[in-house]
Amino acid sequence: MKALSALLGLALAVVPSVPAQAGRHDGGVVRHTDLGTISGSHSGRTYEWLGIPYAQPPVGALRWHAPVPHHGWTGVRDTTAYGDGCIQQGRLFSPAPSGPHYGLDIRDGLGKPVGAEDCLTLNVYRPATTRKRLPVIVFIHGGSNVVGYSADPMYDGNTLARRADAVVVTVNYRLGSFGWLDLPQLKTGDPVNDSGNFGTLDQIEALRFVHRNAAAFGGDPANVTAMGESAGAVNVWALMVSPLAEGLIDKVIPLSGGLLFTTGERARTYADALVTAAVGDSGDRDEDVRRLRQLPAADVIRAQVTRGAAVGDPPAVIADGTVLPTDYHAALRTGRFAGIPVLAGNTLEEGKLFGGLVGAYRPSDYDRFTRQYFADPDTPSRYGADDFLNDRYLPVDAPGGWNETAQQLTDAIFTGIAADSMDSMQAAGNRNLYHYRFGWNQEPKPFDVVYGASHAMDLPFVFGTFDRGVFRFAFSRRNAPGRLQLSGAMIDSIATFVRTGRPPRDVLGTRWDQWPRSLLLDAGDRTATAASGPARRNPPA
Repeated sequence: MKALSALLGLALAVVPSVPAQAGRHDGGVVRHTDLGTISGSHSGRTYEWLGIPYAQPPVGALRWHAPVPHHGWTGVRDTTAYGDGCIQQGRLFSPAPSGPHYGLDIRDGLGKPVGAEDCLTLNVYRPATTRKRLPVIVFIHGGSNVVGYSADPMYDGNTLARRADAVVVTVNYRLGSFGWLDLPQLKTGDPVNDSGNFGTLDQIEALRFVHRNAAAFGGDPANVTAMGESAGAVNVWALMVSPLAEGLIDKVIPLSGGLLFTTGERARTYADALVTAAVGDSGDRDEDVRRLRQLPAADVIRAQVTRGAAVGDPPAVIADGTVLPTDYHAALRTGRFAGIPVLAGNTLEEGKLFGGLVGAYRPSDYDRFTRQYFADPDTPSRYGADDFLNDRYLPVDAPGGWNETAQQLTDAIFTGIAADSMDSMQAAGNRNLYHYRFGWNQEPKPFDVVYGASHAMDLPFVFGTFDRGVFRFAFSRRNAPGRLQLSGAMIDSIATFVRTGRPPRDVLGTRWDQWPRSLLLDAGDRTATAASGPARRNPPA
C-alpha cells in the first residue's frame, strides 16, 4: 500500500503551466500545455495535434483506478500520430488489430481483443488561423461503451473545425469491463475511485485537460460544448448531471442517446460473474480479484466476450451517488441544469444498424464488412437486399418486414430515452432545447433499404467525412450535391449553436422551433430539405 500511495502521489504532480503561445517559426504547430510542449502538423487549412496523453496509462496499479493526471514531459513531444484505441472486443466500429486506423484488417479482429490498455489520449483540431477564443467542441465517440476509438476516420475533426471555426477535441476513454467495473474487492475508501465509473472519470479528466489548456490551442475555456453520439450521447447526458463535471461544460450536443444509468446492483452482479469467467471461483474472492488484476488485458476481454454470449455487454454508466446521481430525474428537478443549452438529434431509422439483435442480417459480420469495404458507390452493386437480409424480413415494406422491425428497434432503444431526457429537461425549466431528425437515405442500392437513415449515418454529415470510414459505400457522385448541402447546413447549425446556445432560426428555409418540435433534415440527390414537425412522429415513408 505504501508503494501504491507513493506512486499515486508522484502521478498527481503536474508540470507547471507555460505561457500558451507558439514560436514565430514553428508553422503554428508548436503549443505549450501545462503538461509540456507539443508539436503537431499542418493539414491544409487546419492544424492538428494527435495522441496527446491526458492521464497516466491506466495499467498495473492504475488498472480499475480513477484516472491520474499525466506526469508531463520535458522537451517537445511529437503529436502527429493517433494513440491506440482502448482495448476492446473487435466489432465493425473497432480499430484494426494492427493499430488505430480503418482498414480491411478490421475484419480480422472481429470478436477478438484489439486496442491497448495504455490508451488515454485525445486529439485537437483547429483552423490554421491566428484567431483566439474559439468555441471548443469535445466529442465522445459511441460504440455501446464497449467499442470505438477517437482515430476512427469518421471522427476526423479537420473539416468540422474549419467549417465551424472551432477547436474540436476527440477523446479516447476506457471501455467495457475496463471502463465500468464495480467490485467490492477494488474499493479503496475513496468514493470517487470506488464508483466503478472509470470510463466516465476518464472523460471528466479529459474535460479538465481541455479546461486548463483550451487557450493554448486558441480555444475559449468558458465556451465548451460536449458532443457525443450513441453511447457517447449517453455519456454526454451523464457528464451534464455529474457534480464532478460542474463548470467544465457549457452546452451539449447528444446525438442518438439519452439519460440511461445502470444500477449498482446490476453492475456488481455482472462484475462478480466476470471474475468467475476470467479466473474461476476458488472460494477466496480476494484472491480471485488479485489474479484478475494481474491478467493480461486481452484475457480480460476474452472473459468479457464469454459473459457477453450469456448476458450481453458490460453495464456502463453506474448510478453510484458520487460521480453520478442515483436518481437523475431528481437531479434535473433541482433546476441546476436549466441553463445548459441542448441540441439533440436522432436518425429516423436508428434500428437498421442493429439487425444482429434480431437475426436480420444474412451474412456474417466478416462477410458484411468485406462486401461493404469493397463496394464502389459509383458502380451498380451486384448485391440485392436479399443478399444482406434474411427472408423473414423481406420484402422490406411488408408487415413484419425490415422497415417495420427496424422501426420497433428504433422506438425501443432510442426514441424513448431521448424524449424522456428532453422532457425532463423541459420540465426542469430549460428553455434552450432543440432537436433534429435525420432522414437521409439516398445510398446506392441495396444499402438504401438495408441501412437507410440508420444509426450513426448522420455522423459523416456532422464531421464532413464522406470519403473514408465504415459508411464510405453510401456516398456516391450522384448523391453528392444534396448530401453536401445537407452537411453544410448541419455544420453551420452546430457552429451557430456552440456560439449562441441556439441553432440558426432558419435552416434550409424552415424555422427551427424548440422541443417538443423537431426539425427533419433530409436531402435528395440534388437538394437538401428541412421540415418542422412533432419530435415523436415520423413522416410517411
